[in-house]
Amino acid sequence: MIKTPIAVLGIDLGKNTCSLAGLNGNGAVVLRRRMTREAVIAFAASLPTCIVAMEACCGAHFLGRTLPARGHTIRLMSPEYVQPYVKAQKTDDRDAEAIAEAATRPTMRFVSLKSETQLDLQVLHRAHERLVLARTSLINQLRAVLLERGIVLPKGRLVLMRRLREIGMDELPVSGRTRRLIEDLCEEASALDERIRAYDEEFAALTRTDEQARRLASIPGVGIINATALLAAVGDASAFAKARDLAAWLGLTPRQHSTGGRTKMLGISKRGNRYLRKQLIHGARAAMPHLAAKPTPLGAWLQGLLARSHPNVVVVALAAKLARIVWALLRRKQAFDQGTLAAA
Repeated sequence: MIKTPIAVLGIDLGKNTCSLAGLNGNGAVVLRRRMTREAVIAFAASLPTCIVAMEACCGAHFLGRTLPARGHTIRLMSPEYVQPYVKAQKTDDRDAEAIAEAATRPTMRFVSLKSETQLDLQVLHRAHERLVLARTSLINQLRAVLLERGIVLPKGRLVLMRRLREIGMDELPVSGRTRRLIEDLCEEASALDERIRAYDEEFAALTRTDEQARRLASIPGVGIINATALLAAVGDASAFAKARDLAAWLGLTPRQHSTGGRTKMLGISKRGNRYLRKQLIHGARAAMPHLAAKPTPLGAWLQGLLARSHPNVVVVALAAKLARIVWALLRRKQAFDQGTLAAA
């Protein structure tokens, strides 16, 4: 039985057991316990209404959706924001205390809870990315095997496969065992292509049925993959007060270094969601030539940047602008106006 009321309960999540630290209204530690995840749910149900704080890591969103039914307020935080509050050497108990203390800070930034639909979509994107990486690794291995036999083929999966079909497996100057190996690698790459194509079709079907996804997919440089990935990670953008907050969360904003009263702009921070940042940059790279060639305000802005900056810098700047457009559409629940790009 807890004699002192708990105002903030910090939970350091583990794979099997969790460490708990309870703070009273004055911020003093009045509880330290270690229990399983199932026991945490039962224990939290027996407590009066309080703030439950956790790091936004694996399993946090499940507990974050379960505990509010008991009347508790959930606060999820990025682990990097909790680290400064850890005292002395790192232990599970001290981590739980640091989580509880960080949740009481008035300037702390909290992570919004993901719904079951968002988590399902996130899993699909992770599986899709794993298959893409496996296919890329397989193609690189195939090119290396052929290169060791003096067969130089161009980069690019489609070009490589077409050249192999043009040459013919029987015409390759390799041993019989290596030929069978190359055939196995080609069959495996084809199987991965089919699995990736199935995921792409699923993303396309979801975009057709979801109004928010359709709005985002209409933005040049976003498309179906980016639209569904943004919905999985961001949701309705309610967690971001301003457009630049979303760009900063994606790590697309430039870092600044001040010395001697002068401010120097450095590269982008590369913090936040690495997968989304990569996808937006790829989308911006594909859309930039088309957008820069149009006589529009956006095209004039891109042409001005290209005249004084490296194309890679311009691509990142366009990706940041796309993130701000995404925030505006999600926040205002409006469709993207293609007329803004078509007007001279």
